[in-house]
Amino acid sequence: MNPDLSDLRAPLQQGLAALALEPALATPLLDYLALLVRWNAAYNLTAIRDPREMLAKHLLDSLAMQPFARARPDLADLGSGPGLPGLPLAIATPGLRVTLVESNGKKARFLREAVRQLGLGNVQVAESRIEAFRPPAPFAAITARALATLPQILALGGHLLAPGGRLLAMKGAVPEEEIAALPPPWRVLAVHPLTVPGLEARRHLVEVGRDPAGA
Repeated sequence: MNPDLSDLRAPLQQGLAALALEPALATPLLDYLALLVRWNAAYNLTAIRDPREMLAKHLLDSLAMQPFARARPDLADLGSGPGLPGLPLAIATPGLRVTLVESNGKKARFLREAVRQLGLGNVQVAESRIEAFRPPAPFAAITARALATLPQILALGGHLLAPGGRLLAMKGAVPEEEIAALPPPWRVLAVHPLTVPGLEARRHLVEVGRDPAGA
């Protein structure tokens, strides 16, 4: 049985409002969070245990990048873990096709169950190592959250990006050393500061693409 997280509805709705997202999204997002809390007790999917802490550090942090993801038709979430940021983005953006790439069996099982219980027709789960994943078609965007450095992410998953595609990487402080270490043809196109409701830590979205001149 999923835990009762009704006391988190008001702070979640406040956070959604701060991110210019519909308050009605609180219901499916809390359903996802309750499922994560229940499975986490048995399978250790995330080190964060407190649902209120998960609200800011998982849900709202993931949703802070939604304005940049929603402009893309599809997105692959690399090393998705318990579905972050992919599942919150899919819930908030029904028109976005999301593929959750996760090699860990227990995490992939959770992802499939979450997709089933939440009725997310715009999500599929790929139980695969990132570098071995060969989808039928490349993606308009890939994303990663707390996975690796920018060069490492692209070494693992750069082959998944379509021409003109973007890596949307969630970072804390601006990763100047990682940016400087990007190999050709990759270059940073933009660095977007993010404001996450309930989170004082600095957050940035680093947008990386191929340089046409160096491709």
